[in-house]
Amino acid sequence: MNVDLHCHSNVSDGVLPPAKVAKVAREAGVDAWALTDHDEVGGIPAARAAAAEQGMRFVTGVEISITWAGETVHIVGLQIDENNAALVQGLEQTRSGRDSRGREIAAQLAKAGIPDAYEGALKYVSNPNLMSRTHFARYIVEIGACRNTSEVFKKYLCEGKPGYVEHRWATLEQSVQWIRGAGGIAVIAHPGRYKFSDTAEGVLFDEFKQMGGAAIEVVTGSHTPDQYPEYARLANAYGFLASRGTDFHAPGEARVDFKLLPPLPGNVTPVWHDWF
Repeated sequence: MNVDLHCHSNVSDGVLPPAKVAKVAREAGVDAWALTDHDEVGGIPAARAAAAEQGMRFVTGVEISITWAGETVHIVGLQIDENNAALVQGLEQTRSGRDSRGREIAAQLAKAGIPDAYEGALKYVSNPNLMSRTHFARYIVEIGACRNTSEVFKKYLCEGKPGYVEHRWATLEQSVQWIRGAGGIAVIAHPGRYKFSDTAEGVLFDEFKQMGGAAIEVVTGSHTPDQYPEYARLANAYGFLASRGTDFHAPGEARVDFKLLPPLPGNVTPVWHDWF
């Protein structure tokens, strides 16, 4: 079964509406699919209906932004009740502050020679409460200052570069509580993307497990192929289930698209092992 449990729509920082993401995923051979928009569950009803129309199994999901050890980390929640009051309230709190952060990003970019970035990013925002660095990246590509969004992040939007503005998100404990309280499974998204030392990563995994976290992403569009077996090994070492997903945002933006993402290694237990 081709299962993709990490995708974004224009309800957060993706480009396509939820129904279109479902169609693209199904046409690429996906059998079971989750929409995991950043800090937002508003796209789930449309995604659920579109998945049913496309003949795909659907998994409710969300990707929660947290701050851990001074870094932004993402925790995916799967099989959640998207109407759970504590989850909905927690996500609303997490979204607050994005606009002021966006204006500060734009001010820093202006000093670095990228004028009118706030207005430019706004053109790519479908949900005004969810302006993100990705929207700024698309604008900077549009004006020709960089070739692609990856180059934008490296040059302007990562820590230590002009345009990087830290935001205090939810805590790890809060994210896991919200997900578990909504009946869901908590998953660390693309752990290989964070710049933690092996020791710090181990502390993150230990804390996450103690709080009730159950899985990590092993095969994801945000990992390199050599990281797949490494995170399969770590999943087994820590007793985590393994998840898989493209981290799809837009056609042509991801390192690996729906058709090319490889299956999970055979030595791990998929997070969906008892779902379908």
